[in-house]
This record gives sequence, structure tokens and C-alpha cells, in this order.
Amino acid sequence: MDTPSDDITKPESYRVTADELRQFIERFERLDAEKKDIADQQKEVMAEAKARGYDTKVMRKVIALRKRDRDDIAEEEAVLEMYKEALGM
Repeated sequence: MDTPSDDITKPESYRVTADELRQFIERFERLDAEKKDIADQQKEVMAEAKARGYDTKVMRKVIALRKRDRDDIAEEEAVLEMYKEALGM
């Protein structure tokens, strides 16, 4: 348990101030709220696309593919084709 004399011996960099701690927590909370807002907007985009007749499951796959490296995708597709051939598909 810290005593008042322990507080004197601690370096200034290790002291926790309520204001600084509150700032970190509030920043995190704001970012979390922004993340939720963005997720809601993404859901709206997908709902709009679905309403216009697009297959949102396929759209999500395309989005995931666009994030990946082309060489990784090509390698995975080649292995997939090899496995399918081995199984007579």
C-alpha cells in the first residue's frame, strides 16, 4: 500500500493524474463511439446494396479480397484448384 512518503520517492513520470487518466479514457470512448457510427454506416450501405439487388455476401468477399495481396490470392486460388481437381470437382 502506498504511503504519502512513497509518493514523494516516485518519479514524476510514474505518477497518475486524474486529469490525464480521464483524457485517455474519454479519447478511447470517443473512438469507440466513432467506430460504432462507422459500423452502422457500413450496415446501411449493405442494406441499400441488398435493396438494389446486389448479393451482399459476395460483396463482402470481394471487399476482403481487395484488402489482400494479389500474389497471396493467386496462390490460394491455385491450391484451391489443385484440391478441387484431386477431388474430381
